[in-house]
Amino acid sequence: MTTLPDRPNTALLVIDVQNGVMADAHKRDTVIANIAALAAKARTQNAPVIWVQHSDAELQKGSDAWRYVPELERREDEPLVAKSYGDAFEDTDLDRTLTDARIGHLVVAGAETDVCIRSTIHSAFTRGYDVTLVEDAHTTPDKSTWGAPPPEQVIAHTNLYWRSLHAAPGRTATVTETRNATFSA
Repeated sequence: MTTLPDRPNTALLVIDVQNGVMADAHKRDTVIANIAALAAKARTQNAPVIWVQHSDAELQKGSDAWRYVPELERREDEPLVAKSYGDAFEDTDLDRTLTDARIGHLVVAGAETDVCIRSTIHSAFTRGYDVTLVEDAHTTPDKSTWGAPPPEQVIAHTNLYWRSLHAAPGRTATVTETRNATFSA
């Protein structure tokens, strides 16, 4: 139902599952296992897996913190999008990558829920993409010392509002569990 013409394909978008991002992430191992399962399912269904990798002062290119977690393996033929802002579309080649692959629907997983996940799913939706957030495959660290709710509440709230409060003409915002995710049209 995407508003983007001639974009029948679905892709898995894996955002920032890097050592430095995931070091203190809520349910780290479970979320990584779910992302690995999603990548395997996408590959089995011949759907692209697109990896997003953040860099900044804390995640300097080439550092151990910047590298993807060792539990996940990106295949050489799978696109890697380098980014420097929360939104994976901002000043990157993500939109071109999706256009070239005729992607109109994104299945999104990764970190951090309250920053890069939220900004990217909103950005994709406003650009006309259908967006499915995988409710058990995104996470964030505990930022409650800075006034944020505990991570489980941040995750639950993001799942709730994406599931029930997002609507726009000609596109869909949905939430699913890893076990129910699908990549076929």
